[in-house]
Amino acid sequence: MTVRAILDSKGHDVVSIDPDIKLSEAVRMLSERRIGAVLVMKNERIEGILSERDIVRVLGERGAIVLDQPVREVMTRKVVSCREADTVAAIMERMTSGKFRHLPVIESKHVVGLISIGDVVKWRVMEFEREQEALRDYIKTA
Repeated sequence: MTVRAILDSKGHDVVSIDPDIKLSEAVRMLSERRIGAVLVMKNERIEGILSERDIVRVLGERGAIVLDQPVREVMTRKVVSCREADTVAAIMERMTSGKFRHLPVIESKHVVGLISIGDVVKWRVMEFEREQEALRDYIKTA
């Protein structure tokens, strides 16, 4: 299975923010939308990614004063991405080895989606359930 299959199932919506907004505003948006990360973009170009882990880390290091700073000061700048044709197994490996939970999907230099580890796990569980059902049907007809 590929990333495209996950995106076709979950949708291609991507939430992004400007790198100059205050961290407090980004935190509020993450909370309201009940999401764990957001792409930081300027002029349709990825500048970074801001995750819950980034926020917790910077709050621990600098304290609450950081909430008044722009997102660009706390975001992860090195963003790893994938393509729609990448396999689910490949992105699972990439996310596990890189220790991150969100992966933007890029096609022709444009962001076409954002995959979370939750999306991957959900897809794998559905895949196992389909295989299990196919095996049950095979056994019934044997």
